[in-house]
Amino acid sequence: MVKRLISSNASDILNMSSQELKQSISASEGRVIMSENVVFREAFIDDITNAELAKAFGADLILLNGIDVLNPVINGLPSSDKTFVETLHQLVGRPVGVNLEPVDETTKMAETRLEIAEGRQASLNTIKEIEKLGLDFVCFTGNPGSGVSNKKIIETIKIAKKHFSGLIIAGKMHGAGATEKIIDEATVEAFIEAGADVILVPAVGTVPGFDSNDLKLIVKHAHEKNALVLSAIGTSQESSDTDTIKQIAIQNKICGVDIQHIGDAGYAGLAPVENIFAMSKAIRGMRHTASMIARSVNR
Repeated sequence: MVKRLISSNASDILNMSSQELKQSISASEGRVIMSENVVFREAFIDDITNAELAKAFGADLILLNGIDVLNPVINGLPSSDKTFVETLHQLVGRPVGVNLEPVDETTKMAETRLEIAEGRQASLNTIKEIEKLGLDFVCFTGNPGSGVSNKKIIETIKIAKKHFSGLIIAGKMHGAGATEKIIDEATVEAFIEAGADVILVPAVGTVPGFDSNDLKLIVKHAHEKNALVLSAIGTSQESSDTDTIKQIAIQNKICGVDIQHIGDAGYAGLAPVENIFAMSKAIRGMRHTASMIARSVNR
């Protein structure tokens, strides 16, 4: 047995295998927070990474968005002979993952497709690279206008299952420019059968027409298949007022999700730190919030 993530020191967390990390998240009973941040924007504080800020205000998992894993640049990261993953592990003592986008050139688009660098796209090449870098998890999803399809996500999961040892998160927090339905039980089943460890869904209250009944069915199905569920605020509502964040957080905890994601639409590619803190207090109270933000990365 492993410690639950919300009671673990950095030394415990960084020594977990992917399956131990999955078990540790599950044991935390819906009280785990993932913060996403855009790496190419100027950091909120010049000489401090957004990852460090997110950790300081309650984030347990750090998701890097917009990173070219073949030519990585992270604003605020100190110069080092180490890889960016090793450096961030030292700075935050938390699992670190990246978004890779399974772009589908054949998908029908609802908006103009945006071109993204090869190092941001999901491919055998980038999946092998993130394995070499030692990332703790990967998230197969799409940014607005990227043209990511669920079909392509499924194909990518199968490739990653053979070449990546970290946790595999898969799904869409919004349409990503495609006209298909964002998520349903059949898609969840296909993701899990392909090898996904965590199913990413929009948080209730963030996309039109996706409600608590939809989410409860997905959570029930995923848990029956030994998969976890991550609810994502990826519609710029991460920059709303704290009352909105707390409302969304409680609704999604009621539905049974294992991880709550808060997106990157703040002034510096990070959710306002007071919103990360508000989400943390809402879903686990001040005691566990203080516990996680106060633990030294040297423990």
